[in-house]
Amino acid sequence: MLTNHRGGRTRHMHWVHLSVCMSLDGHIDSDCGRRLILSSEEDCHDMHAIRADCDAILVGAATVRRDKPRLTVRYPELVAARRTRGLPEQPSKVVVTSSGDLDPDSAFFQQGGPVIVLCDEAALAVTRARLGPVATVVGMVASDGVAGILTQLSGLGIQRLMVEGGCQILTQFLSAGAFHRLRIAVAPFLLGRAAAPRLAGPAFYPHGPDNRLRILSTRTLGNIAVIDMENPDPQV
Repeated sequence: MLTNHRGGRTRHMHWVHLSVCMSLDGHIDSDCGRRLILSSEEDCHDMHAIRADCDAILVGAATVRRDKPRLTVRYPELVAARRTRGLPEQPSKVVVTSSGDLDPDSAFFQQGGPVIVLCDEAALAVTRARLGPVATVVGMVASDGVAGILTQLSGLGIQRLMVEGGCQILTQFLSAGAFHRLRIAVAPFLLGRAAAPRLAGPAFYPHGPDNRLRILSTRTLGNIAVIDMENPDPQV
């Protein structure tokens, strides 16, 4: 169980699912200012099915600025399935930011489900002034890291969370062991750009050679290989 900087335990999160698509050399995006297309249509549908099964989807601020994602469930049958289960048509969206420097007019805020902004307490006032009209803005202590993120979201009723990136966010969750499942989709090409963002950065990871994740399945979805893994000891 994770603890925050005050020594308190995080509130329990029922399900945390990390999902990422990368090139053969581990890149999750390009560094040239243009979004890198990695996924196939079949892989995209599978990923949207995971979105549809969650209460919220989380990304970092850099991903919102760079990719301008909508983070919606795109397929009508998946939206209909959420309605049948008594859920909102779209899951909530969560962005983690230290500065609050995000565009309130972007598709991330204007389309899809409700938005939750988790920001550093030091930037809470300016972030609420900027994003309060289009999002629920919640302050948190930066040093609480993933523990703080999960505690805040659990307090807002989020129990099933999908985490899609980018590198900094994935590094935090992976190094904390704060996930139940990890889904990695691999596109069959090499990017070869040293500055392009990767799956994760340097850190101490609990799942090293002597403590491996459990592979549940390997699948081919279009021209994409998907590996589904389970964390035997999720720290959530």
